[in-house]
Amino acid sequence: MSRRLPILGLAALLLLAGPASAQMRGHGGPVRALAVTGDGRLAISGGFDQAAILWGLDTGAALSVLRAHDGAVNAVAALPDGRFATASEDGRIALWRLGLPEPERVLEGHAGPVAALAVSPDGATLASAAWDGTARLWPLGSGPARVLAGHQGNVNAVAFLPDGRPVTGGADATVRIWSAAGDPVATATLPSALSTLAIAADGEIAAAGADATVRFLNADGAIRTAVELGPSPVIALALAPDGRRLAAAGAGGTVSVIERASGRVSYTLVGPGLPVWSVAWRPDGQELITGGGDRLVRRWNAATGEPIGPLAMPRPADSLAAFHGERGAEVFRACVACHALTAEEGPRAGPTLAGLFGRRIGSLPDYRYSDALKRMDIVWTPETVARLFEIGPSRYTPGTRMPEQTINSAEDRAALMRFLEKATALP
Repeated sequence: MSRRLPILGLAALLLLAGPASAQMRGHGGPVRALAVTGDGRLAISGGFDQAAILWGLDTGAALSVLRAHDGAVNAVAALPDGRFATASEDGRIALWRLGLPEPERVLEGHAGPVAALAVSPDGATLASAAWDGTARLWPLGSGPARVLAGHQGNVNAVAFLPDGRPVTGGADATVRIWSAAGDPVATATLPSALSTLAIAADGEIAAAGADATVRFLNADGAIRTAVELGPSPVIALALAPDGRRLAAAGAGGTVSVIERASGRVSYTLVGPGLPVWSVAWRPDGQELITGGGDRLVRRWNAATGEPIGPLAMPRPADSLAAFHGERGAEVFRACVACHALTAEEGPRAGPTLAGLFGRRIGSLPDYRYSDALKRMDIVWTPETVARLFEIGPSRYTPGTRMPEQTINSAEDRAALMRFLEKATALP
């Protein structure tokens, strides 16, 4: 399969794509980010599978698959000039123009995963929030980025006030308001870590995160009201175009639509029970678009909360069902979001484990490995994989993008190796 697919003529695709679909399937992992163009015709999604997909919303057709990142695509943005931005755990931001198979420009400077993007009201600046503890303001014309430093930990969210001042939210439970020049102006400390922000045209800030509560703050950081949505953390927020409603997506698989003035939940979109990672509105305010852990982009009637088209969709097949009751399979459940067991399954954030034992590290031809891994001289065996989980990926394979995790129990490591020997064996 080609690593990059060109964007075909938009008009031709819209004619050939057939009837609209309420469920857009194309990602090989959770849909982490969504943005809709100003005319409402196109959406761009970012996935845990390291890809971004450009969709025709009226047809449900995937118009292009964009691959330029070495990690999950955590954030996307539609730019006013018709371009698109994608940002990744690889710390880079790519700017794409319709019709080009490669990024027009790549912005580099972050030293950690980029978690969020926002476009300034005048369309001249792109803001990014990252796990290196900073946010950055990138001129979309020319010039260097300005660095916003002050958070104590990951910066998970960024947005702009109507007057162009940036606002950031982080794992340190603070909402920070900055001047247009990037100087700190005000800080509000909330009860828990923040994952997401949204800002209305009147300057009110919505902030939410780990404690499953959406808080509405004024432009100085004072809390007006709070809406408890529990029990699951709120992952994403999106304001309706008219600013009167706020969609709050959660790890529990639902999206609550809140009337901003009253703080009342109008209705809840109930999906397949998997995390909803991303949410966006079409500009007419009549539809919501969601992206979830089931790898689908879905369309919803924003007036009624009903799905557009049939909602019923089978959950992804449980690749571990055949190993029910085996301890090694239970240990492996933490890995299924990133790694498939067979070559036939679609791409995920990590390479397939089919034929793992006996394979040299960084050697699958269709996967984008980091340069550090490609230079290593490791052959995967039960002993080397067990060692990886004994001391952790960052120590055993420095430079990896694999999330840091260890298995402290020698019995669990041994059970995992027995499972992998069976589950990854090639026919």
